[in-house]
Amino acid sequence: MASFQKFNDFAEQVLKGVHNFSAHAFKVALTNTAPSAANAVLADITQIAATGGYVAGGYALDSVVLSEAAGTAKVVIADEVITATGGSVGPFRYAVVFNDTATSPADALVGFYDYGSSITLADTESLTIDFDAAAGVLALA
Repeated sequence: MASFQKFNDFAEQVLKGVHNFSAHAFKVALTNTAPSAANAVLADITQIAATGGYVAGGYALDSVVLSEAAGTAKVVIADEVITATGGSVGPFRYAVVFNDTATSPADALVGFYDYGSSITLADTESLTIDFDAAAGVLALA
């Protein structure tokens, strides 16, 4: 499984209150260009072409849950299934999570997965982005 890497600016934006994992809408965008840790907003990311069911701005994440137990808070995102429809999706190598609700900065980046090599989904083919329900995407102790 690919490991989740957060963007440098994300930590500052959390402390500024930009990200509300209980109320904001989060999405995942696809790119074949390596993100830089210095990227801060979705506009810094070169997304793949909007074809095969992929739309500019990515896919809405259906379930983002913030929980706390014994002093450790974690964010759990439900796995996202991406299916190519009406054509292929990709190639892409990176799945970038961002806050679609954030306005200052707009579309603030959270982190990304690197799949190690480019992936192209043929029409009707699917890929599941595994967000690790046990450990969560992010944890703060």
